[in-house]
Amino acid sequence: MPQYLLGIDNGGTVAKAGLFTAVGEEVAVASRKTEMLTPRPGHTERDAENLWQATAEAIRAVIEESKVDPAAIACVACAGHGNGLYLVDKQGSPVYNGIISTDTRAKDYVARWLEDGVDRRVLPKTMQCLWAAQPNALLAWIRDNEPEVMKKAGWAMMCKDYIRFRLNGHIHAELTDYSGTSLMNVGTGEYDDEVLEAFGIADMRDLLPPIVRSEEVCGRVTAAAAAETGLAEGTPVAGGLFDIDACGLASGLTDETQMCMVAGTWSCNQYISREPVVSDQIFMTSRYCIPDHFLMLEASPTSASNLEWFITQFFEADKVAARQQGRSVYDLVNELVGGTKPDESKIVFLPFLFGSNADPDAKACFVGMGSWHGRAHVLRAIFEGVVFGHKAHVERLMQSKDLSGPILLTGGAARSDVWVQMFADVFQTPVEIPAGTELGALGAAICAGVAAGVFPNYQDACKAMVKISRVQEPNLDNKDVYATKYERYQKVLASLGPVWKEF
Repeated sequence: MPQYLLGIDNGGTVAKAGLFTAVGEEVAVASRKTEMLTPRPGHTERDAENLWQATAEAIRAVIEESKVDPAAIACVACAGHGNGLYLVDKQGSPVYNGIISTDTRAKDYVARWLEDGVDRRVLPKTMQCLWAAQPNALLAWIRDNEPEVMKKAGWAMMCKDYIRFRLNGHIHAELTDYSGTSLMNVGTGEYDDEVLEAFGIADMRDLLPPIVRSEEVCGRVTAAAAAETGLAEGTPVAGGLFDIDACGLASGLTDETQMCMVAGTWSCNQYISREPVVSDQIFMTSRYCIPDHFLMLEASPTSASNLEWFITQFFEADKVAARQQGRSVYDLVNELVGGTKPDESKIVFLPFLFGSNADPDAKACFVGMGSWHGRAHVLRAIFEGVVFGHKAHVERLMQSKDLSGPILLTGGAARSDVWVQMFADVFQTPVEIPAGTELGALGAAICAGVAAGVFPNYQDACKAMVKISRVQEPNLDNKDVYATKYERYQKVLASLGPVWKEF
């Protein structure tokens, strides 16, 4: 009987599941949207039961569509967004809505820690910047603002760990995910009492679950989960992984020469190394799923979501027309941008609709528009601004690494040939696009393959399951044009610095 691997991805507001063969063939994929809850300004949450039901429906849809015997699924693994907080009682029942990684309610706690120098004291161990949606800040906020909730709490979980619990009935933390929470010593891979004490949450140590590795089988599908998902009872369930690790695996990120970029809701730019980088100039160093490797990440919510917002606000009629023509509005957008030349317009767009990778108070804007500009020029500026945002992140990473290998690009931008060419031209580096439609689920399935013993290690698993669909070479003729435009982007950013607090 052929072996299949099931990957689950809860990296965003959509629950996704994908079934794959051991050679990476995508047999079936399905997704179900989950509802984002914003009960108060700065609060972004979702109902944990709704998240599970959406995930279970996606799994069942994949099994039904594939017509695969559930007994042929060798293993299941989950990936999910990092940070945020999913509080449950000792039996695993939610005591609060799941908090998503875009939540800002605890920003004052982070500001106070920064002012008191806590970040500098813990950095040698945590190896990452502090931000409001990390569980250290959220635990402190809930303790002080929702004490009745904290009295009921038994475990502090991450998103995919909650889904894994619903599959196998066991509560665990997982190393790649928790190494990005500022709750542990990343070097040792263990919780650290001195770190918890520095944040004033040492009394919450008992909320932190025992840690497992990504490829560790830490339970099997229960009868209840089998009834809800269509999986076979007793199917092995792996530890799973942080979604940035899943995207890394699905891109074939297995050696230190590569740079992996995710151009989606977030601009994620990462590489791996056996030596961790400990620097306040790097957003995050965490443990990678490959043993004895670390993942260095520069990230911010400054990527392709800017285009999605623009299209939602200003292209509604075009959406309807495109649908009637049997195509996507993004086809029109790509045609418009492709019909312009890199040196045709000097509009600068700062891609800060959802956050900034420069000044925390910075906002999105267009600079340099004239009456002769059309919407194609505005769209090109959005494309360029997003790429320049990635470039700013990579420049920080390159303080500790040379960009010697290709860029492995995933996310919404990777579906646009025009955008991919722009990445290649701006970085003057070949860009490789992995095959597949749900790469987070593929990365989780690769993890499942290692856990099930289908592969001896992640390197062999990626060789077997990752395929590159195309490679885009840089156009040398555009090198100087984009270098000038990036310099202008930086000048605009610097010149607006004094006014951001006015907004």
